[in-house]
Formats: sequence, C-alpha cells, structure tokens
Amino acid sequence: MEFFRRINTAVADIVATPALNGILTVLARALMSAIFIMAGISKLGAGYAGTQGYMQSVGLPGELLPLVILLEIGGGLALLAGFQTRLAGLALAVFSIVSAMIFHSAADPMQQIMFMKNIALAGGLLAFTVFGAGRWSLDAETR
Repeated sequence: MEFFRRINTAVADIVATPALNGILTVLARALMSAIFIMAGISKLGAGYAGTQGYMQSVGLPGELLPLVILLEIGGGLALLAGFQTRLAGLALAVFSIVSAMIFHSAADPMQQIMFMKNIALAGGLLAFTVFGAGRWSLDAETR
C-alpha cells in the first residue's frame, strides 16, 4: 500500500503545478463540453424533426426541444469557457441523469451502455460543480 500512496502523492504533486493544472482543467472542460455542443448542433437543421419525433415517442412534448438544444449548446459553451461552471455543470449533470432515465433505460445492451455513459458524464460534471472551472477560465477572472 505504501507504493500506491507514494505514486498517488507524486501524481498529486505533479498536477498541482500551476501550468499543468491549468492545462489539465482546460482539457477536461473541453473534453466534457464537446459531447453537449456537438449533440446540440446535431439537433439543428435536418436532425430537428427526427429528434422531436423521438422525444414525442417517449411521451415528451416536442416543444421542449429548443430548451434541450439551448441547454446542450449553451451549457456546453459555458463549461468550455469556464463561465458559471458550477451552475452549468450541475444543470448538465441533472440533464444527463434525466435523459438517461427517459431515453436509455431499456434492457438492450446498447441502451445500457448509453445509460452508463450518461451517468458517467453526470459524475464528471458534478466534479466541476464541486471544484469549479480552474485557474484558466472566465470564472477565475470574476473572483
């Protein structure tokens, strides 16, 4: 166990370096936000009608789609920029969990993978809710 404690301490020391910490938090925000920005954009144009029909097929009003698109693109961009990161992270985490329950709760193996993907996303987003955006963010400028 001492071996793993030393490795953990070494990694913690390395990532605490301000420059590396800044790079890693920007990278984390970029990777986490990409799925939401791309998903929101994919629902515009030709994807709009299909997504609206899919929502209606599970009993949701299709009129909610503009709010979904706004949350995905707006929340994703806010997370990427590090603007209101705690709020954006929380909103996207709740959205990920709710959409997992509504759209991916089937017994089909692919739906189970999609369900777990959403739950994993929520976990990462909750970390942003707890720890914030990091030094290189718009939130850091407002402190």
